[in-house]
Amino acid sequence: MTGSEQDPIEVPSTLVNTLVKAEQWVVMTGSGISAESGVPTFRDAQTGLWAQYNPQQLATQEAFKNNPHVVWQWYQWRRELIRNTSPNPAHRALVELQRLRPNLILVTQNVDGLHQRAGSTNVIEFHGNIHRNKCSHCQKPGPESEAAQPPDCAQCGELLRPNVVWFGESIPRVALQAAAQAIETCDVFFSVGTSSLVYPAAALAETALTRQAVVVEINLNPTPLSSRADFALQGFAGQWLPAITDLVRAG
Repeated sequence: MTGSEQDPIEVPSTLVNTLVKAEQWVVMTGSGISAESGVPTFRDAQTGLWAQYNPQQLATQEAFKNNPHVVWQWYQWRRELIRNTSPNPAHRALVELQRLRPNLILVTQNVDGLHQRAGSTNVIEFHGNIHRNKCSHCQKPGPESEAAQPPDCAQCGELLRPNVVWFGESIPRVALQAAAQAIETCDVFFSVGTSSLVYPAAALAETALTRQAVVVEINLNPTPLSSRADFALQGFAGQWLPAITDLVRAG
């Protein structure tokens, strides 16, 4: 069941007043928003042939070095899963919010590209994008590929790999700096569909709290952020974000 199928909800009036006045927004999204489109979360994606594998043992440099074919095939399978999904009402609401608030900065932990497919622009991708490739050696960007085997890099001849952040790797410096700069001036910070457990992404909400921005959480279940957020809205992003968008537009 998606957020659009739920009973109507009421956005707190105090939050509405804050959002109507707020100009500088930062919205961080996690796997929960994509799950509403049918994208399996990272740890739920193991079915069929891949049920025998631990995703945390596949998404590493060591795994790719030892068996690049298996890792590449796993990512090709995941890419196909994502291609068969579509942006949901939460993704589309963020597109409209960005139109209403051009200063809105969107940060995502997701690698599926659904925000861009919905129409969001200038998305800060904390963990990369599963549809892009890069060289496993020289890091140069490589073309998309549907090949069954990882292609060779046109620059150095080494194998291409998915351009995502694997376990043990750092968040891209440019993404970190852009997100940190946005937090410095934001009036309101949204944490949407994220567990608030994965760092350094979880630190963004903590920084926003320290800087006394209004922090709003939207999530199906309570998280470590819930008790500290100014507003903890429990439920589907696909219901809350369209309702919030309508009120901001009307305000």
